[in-house]
Amino acid sequence: MRFGFTDTCLEHDPGPRHPESPDRLRAIKRGLAKRHSVTYEGAAPATADDAVAVHDADYVERIRDFCAEGGGNWDPDTVASEDTWGAALASAGLAKDATRAALAGADGRNTPFSLGRPPGHHAVEDDAMGFCFLNNAAIAAQYAISDLDADRVAIFDWDVHHGNGTQDIFYDRGDVFYASIHEDGLYPGTGDTNETGEGDGAGATLNVPFPAGSGDADYCAGVDELLRPAVTDFDPDVVLVSAGFDAHRHDPISRMHVSTEGYGLLADRMRALADATDAALAFVLEGGYSMDTLADGVGVVHETFDGREPVGPDDEVSDDARSLLDDLLDSHPWL
Repeated sequence: MRFGFTDTCLEHDPGPRHPESPDRLRAIKRGLAKRHSVTYEGAAPATADDAVAVHDADYVERIRDFCAEGGGNWDPDTVASEDTWGAALASAGLAKDATRAALAGADGRNTPFSLGRPPGHHAVEDDAMGFCFLNNAAIAAQYAISDLDADRVAIFDWDVHHGNGTQDIFYDRGDVFYASIHEDGLYPGTGDTNETGEGDGAGATLNVPFPAGSGDADYCAGVDELLRPAVTDFDPDVVLVSAGFDAHRHDPISRMHVSTEGYGLLADRMRALADATDAALAFVLEGGYSMDTLADGVGVVHETFDGREPVGPDDEVSDDARSLLDDLLDSHPWL
């Protein structure tokens, strides 16, 4: 894959005991060093104007000033340092560049994956939360529409937490389809099945809140039965994957049972979906807080695009997941 990376993203330091540590990117790079055909590309940082395209201008000014004054606890979980603003712009810039490269034709072994931090999918229009300051995927999606002549963008968020910020930013728009598979009841407590969009965006939001313990077969069924037909009907120009790896069975802050191989299966399905819809495809890093499983998850996604065929799930769709899937098939306005 074509990985986007810049050392600036290491400079955001929320403190020695914070789970969203610079060591996350270091662990990914160590893991990728053992694998074949890894390349890294830098990117220009996003600008304040890029941020204001999806965030409230007053909020952008407040968070920039907060960092310039030394940072601190924006909320109990979301901690900034003096260098956080620069890192947030760098992270969003990597997401923009991955989207640009995908729409310019980078695919197959060159499929872009931006390795930025801080993550972004919890950042709402006018606030930081959940370790996130600027919404990287939202900035990239808006950039695709405003600057790269994309008419429609689909965002699939497989992080274990619901991407409330991305959903909220595009909730009343019909040019961005947002879909999330996440753990029911986990932070931030959003992402219910009845959150489907409003106004021009009615039906353009799809939430699949699986119960704790859901694994590879459940996630694959969610993609096959819900995401694929919905995105195919939406017909996007580009698909962005908000790729968190904290649904892994060994991640310390979730209770899901996705395996490392499961992320390869999801990546393979996204590649097939992009091919079937003739859409560009790019990945944007979100969460993942076990250093080993985060590195392995990114590594198996890379290997999938490098030619390795992932092995199908060895479990069956659980009864609770099947009930949720059937309910969504019956009730979601897009399906």
